[in-house]
Amino acid sequence: MRKQLFHVLNAGAVLGLMAAAALAFGATAAQAQDQQQSPPPTQGQSQTPNPPPVPARGPIRITLDEAIQLALQHNHTLLAARSTILQNQAEEITANLRPDPVLLADTQFLPLFQPQNGSESYFDQNAQFDIGLSYLFERGRKRQHRLQAAKDTTAVSVSTVADNERTTVFTISSDFVTVQLAESTLALADQDLKSFQNTVEVSEIRVKDGDMSQSDFLKIKLQLLQFQTDYSQAQLARVQALAALRQQLGYESVPDDFDVAGELDYTPVHANKEDLESLAMRQRPDLRAAIQGVTAAQSQYELQKAIGKRDVTLTGDYSHVSGTNSASLFFQMPLPIFDRNQGEILKAQYAITQAQENQKLANDQVLTDVLNAYEGLKENDQVIQLYQSGYLDEAKQSRDISEYAYKHGAASLLDFLDSERSYRAVQLAYRQALAAYQTAVEQMREAVGTRNLP
Repeated sequence: MRKQLFHVLNAGAVLGLMAAAALAFGATAAQAQDQQQSPPPTQGQSQTPNPPPVPARGPIRITLDEAIQLALQHNHTLLAARSTILQNQAEEITANLRPDPVLLADTQFLPLFQPQNGSESYFDQNAQFDIGLSYLFERGRKRQHRLQAAKDTTAVSVSTVADNERTTVFTISSDFVTVQLAESTLALADQDLKSFQNTVEVSEIRVKDGDMSQSDFLKIKLQLLQFQTDYSQAQLARVQALAALRQQLGYESVPDDFDVAGELDYTPVHANKEDLESLAMRQRPDLRAAIQGVTAAQSQYELQKAIGKRDVTLTGDYSHVSGTNSASLFFQMPLPIFDRNQGEILKAQYAITQAQENQKLANDQVLTDVLNAYEGLKENDQVIQLYQSGYLDEAKQSRDISEYAYKHGAASLLDFLDSERSYRAVQLAYRQALAAYQTAVEQMREAVGTRNLP
């Protein structure tokens, strides 16, 4: 039909008729096609447009702050350590308990072997019945000293757990940086592999055209094996880094396909050593635990002195003997002639000295950690500055020039492979330097005891 109409296109009147018919036919066909693609609505279904498709959810990506929060909530080592706080708080309840009174009761002269004498008059006139109550009165404020010693022990455990959280946060941060480094290395390996595969394809064309020897082409093919090996190793490193991070987060806290958000970057830290040392002396929980340890040792000393004071036991009895009712009072206290708790008191004194030395040790450790972290941060910062001063651009320009020259026959194979290796080495070293710098920043945060650096 179209061919027949085409033959009469030179007729003006027929041309106008064809245009009108084509427009009508196109509109009808479009309506028919729409009806075929969109089925009619069923009974009771309104003719509303279909909702947009829901995009498929990708793997969950977590930031460093989210990873730290997950670890603080789900890390099993921290959860086990926090239980020591609850245990010590339970010890406070025990330390604050008063002694229980003692109920005393006895009966004597029962006619067990002469049951015929078991009359009411016999029990009233011949048998003896006693009942009493005894209570231990603690002297020297022992209960108050026990409670204070237990509270001081709890305070030490709280600071110790906070120090465990500090070291765990550093471990999480280091593992997070390791994952970022692994993913950056994987991206670099993938980029290099694709680029070198293109070089292999170009070289294969040159071999067919006679511009390259078969020997040089085999050398390039063998070099491709190294790129493929680097890519496989980078994949394995990423999987292992994610597994190590997941273990620290709590295996059940993230899904199997989780990933980290963010990339390796460089953010300079400007802080002087004196401010960092002052901040660390205020924030480090291990130093706080050492100071509280001195207080706890002094509380133990006061408790041992109180234990050296003898307690008094008072007992009140009611007795029925030979038809007579009577009451008795008893007083009992050990005489502190030989045992005055001298050994434990002396031991507690030495424990105070030990706690004071531990405090000095913790103080020195804080200053040493800050110094090491500060110098490490400076050193890694200088390395980053060296790479960014021009070495990265120079390595890339050298690689690009050698690659272009080689593909156009103006450079030797050895020159091209050498520039390719140099570029890969510089890029990989730069990524490792970024990871080392970020780890140094996290080490500084750990040394100071807070993530907010001045």
